[in-house]
Amino acid sequence: MLYLAHSVGFIPSLLISLTALRLNSTFKKKPSSSLILDITIVSTEARTILVTGAAGFIGSYVSERLLSRGDRVIGLDNLNDYYDPSLKQARLDRVAAHPNAQAFTCVKASLEDRGAMERLFTQHHFDGVVHLAAQAGVRYSLSHPHTYIDSNITGFLNILEGVRSQIRPGAPRAHLVYASSSSVYGGNTQLPFSEDQDVDRPVSLYAATKKANELMGHTYSHLFGIPATGLRFFTVYGPWGRPDMAAFKFVKAILAGETIEVYNHGQMQRDFTYVDDIVEGVVRVLDQPPIAEPAGSDFAFEQTAPHRVLNIGNHHPEPLTEFIAAIEDALGMTAKRQLMPMQPGDVPATYAETEKLKALTGFAPYTPLRTGIQRFVDWYRGYYKV
Repeated sequence: MLYLAHSVGFIPSLLISLTALRLNSTFKKKPSSSLILDITIVSTEARTILVTGAAGFIGSYVSERLLSRGDRVIGLDNLNDYYDPSLKQARLDRVAAHPNAQAFTCVKASLEDRGAMERLFTQHHFDGVVHLAAQAGVRYSLSHPHTYIDSNITGFLNILEGVRSQIRPGAPRAHLVYASSSSVYGGNTQLPFSEDQDVDRPVSLYAATKKANELMGHTYSHLFGIPATGLRFFTVYGPWGRPDMAAFKFVKAILAGETIEVYNHGQMQRDFTYVDDIVEGVVRVLDQPPIAEPAGSDFAFEQTAPHRVLNIGNHHPEPLTEFIAAIEDALGMTAKRQLMPMQPGDVPATYAETEKLKALTGFAPYTPLRTGIQRFVDWYRGYYKV
């Protein structure tokens, strides 16, 4: 018989796996002729991950993905009315139907509520933080600027302070993965957009808040050793998407026989990135926290901050006209178009360089536009019964 440290059945969070076995070159025999197998027992106790914006488009997917791999998820969302709260609730209902939903807890609170955020970080200890909650939308920032400062600046500060409050000497520090945006590239004309490019000229307040997040994240990483990664998302689309995004607006209008507004007279390109690819990238990055490294001669300190920014896009920009054509084909309908000038805060093209993401994680988004659009249209028809 094999002696496995007597028994481990009384410790449900422990797993003996073949990969965990450290075998001696030969078995050791006891006088009784029993064999003793020298093993290592691996703890599979679930990590606890905070996901902000858990009722949001990307956040609900990330929550499900983390539950699927056995993590505990604390989801934070305020379910505001920037768009239909019932869609947000439906996303949460989907998470609640997950087979591992017992490991999911949703906390309703706003990022900018300092007291609520302090209570959250006091009541729960997090092994990782995926910060996706924010006031989104370029055009909305023109009419509601204070909302962006409250959520994206004050709210992000509260997240940083929460992570800082959980630092303990000698203990691992939670990796903070936070959503930045391709909008930070502003009016850059050098394509594809690379993480090393100058992003000091934003063309919308939304973009400015995301750039500010990157600066704040770097600062806290430098001061407190918090490993942090900012992900610059490129035009995410797919089932359960946001109603203010182009795919949603176009499908809704075409099905209703209404005219769609085509900005910059259709002379635009976007690096449309399917939501499943975004989620894959987020989770893989979460598992690869940055570390401080020796600094070069251009930095006054011995080490760099454990902070980085990464693009996460499809690396394949599509003309807006092709995007519309893909929707028309998926619907089997033709859009009525009204050509419009470029809108304030918009940019003519986005295109992600993704080599750094691929080098770190072994993954880069790949879903073809027409595949993703068909999935979105199928979901839309099913959800809205049209």
